Amino acid sequence: MIDTLVLARIQFAANISFHILFPTITIALGWILLFFKLRFHRTGDPRWMAAYGFWVKIFALSFALGVVSGITMSFQFGTNWPGFMETVGNVAGPLLAYEVLTAFFMEATFLGIMLFGIGRVSDRLHTLATLLVAIGTTMSAYWILALNTWMQHPVGYEMINQQAHVTDWSAILFNSALFYRMTHMLLASGLTAAFLVAGISSYRWLRHDRSPGVRLSLKTGIVLGAILIPLQIIVGDLHGLNTLRIQPAKIAAIEGVWETEKGAPLLLFAIPDAERRENIAEIGIPKAASLILTHKLDGEIKGLNEFKGEHPPVAPLFYGFRIMIGIGLLMLVISWWGSWQLWRNSILSRRLARCFVAMTFSGWIATLAGWYVTEIGRQPYLVSGILKTADAVSNVSNGPLLTTLIMYLTLYALLLFAYITTLFYMARKATYQQAAAEISNDQLNAIGGAA
Repeated sequence: MIDTLVLARIQFAANISFHILFPTITIALGWILLFFKLRFHRTGDPRWMAAYGFWVKIFALSFALGVVSGITMSFQFGTNWPGFMETVGNVAGPLLAYEVLTAFFMEATFLGIMLFGIGRVSDRLHTLATLLVAIGTTMSAYWILALNTWMQHPVGYEMINQQAHVTDWSAILFNSALFYRMTHMLLASGLTAAFLVAGISSYRWLRHDRSPGVRLSLKTGIVLGAILIPLQIIVGDLHGLNTLRIQPAKIAAIEGVWETEKGAPLLLFAIPDAERRENIAEIGIPKAASLILTHKLDGEIKGLNEFKGEHPPVAPLFYGFRIMIGIGLLMLVISWWGSWQLWRNSILSRRLARCFVAMTFSGWIATLAGWYVTEIGRQPYLVSGILKTADAVSNVSNGPLLTTLIMYLTLYALLLFAYITTLFYMARKATYQQAAAEISNDQLNAIGGAA
């Protein structure tokens, strides 16, 4: 029988995994929409507004699913994890409230103008609404990451009667780890949106959709991905160095280092064996891990045996990190290849267009892999050094937890299928509408010629 702790963790993981998919799109897609609007203002080219008109619908759909799943997830703090708010509610409560008051209300207020205001309000006001929605999504990410970063690296607090009390809000809001994590997440969102835009646009292109905005959307997604992925690699390296400083056990699990050693190899592949506390079938690059993490060939990396009983499970971090890195490298190759083709030929080959379609949701996979590494990496703690996960879980019986978990998984699978199906339906519908418009134009031209 699976115990309550495991079921509660699986249920929360399912909820947050589904929820994070949609903010990862909307955070960056809001700024892409603003870019489309500003380009239209500068050039007067209606193709930019055609691109805006298509992608604002996808933004609205993604935003709606993100809101609904976020509300569901928040209830679990009370139902499954009462110990969390009892212990650190003085920190978590205000940060979650600030997210609602300063970010969500802004998004919700101006989203209506953004979706339905074209032709009803002035163009300047509509552009301002788009800007404020984009700012709101980014601010929302800031408040959530401020809380999550504090859970990873608590600062600015003191414990009184087994409760955390804030002593310095500035230390929490400007946590030394928050800059790296916020930048890393924003770039991840940018890459997710970039490959979504490039993938859906490639799908329309392959279906011979030459409507206004398709080519501009395609180019925007590919070039944005090509620009952001090198930046993500640099920021990821800085983030890793900071994590080594504040969470050395997490880095040891990521690298599969069991014994403290100097000149640790970078393991390309291994099978971590938790029982024997060693790796099986290692394939690595000598001293490369030490070089990357300490910038020295003989730099020392603490092994997992230094943290017995206090380190996260190794396999999820080890494999999750390599999935994230592998997809990132694939993004680098595909986006630069696409940029080169657009520069040389102003058009993608059908083979490369199919690659972009296949990579449409690659950002989701990379983000989830990275998020699992981050969240599992602070185990056995829910709040590092303050609250263990086992001490925060509720004493609800297994039956309701298992039932609701099955319901959640079923519902989320259906919603995810419906979301993806709807995106491609919207792409096909736009293609059909363009084809119908072209036929109508041809008929009008024929009538004009006959006349």
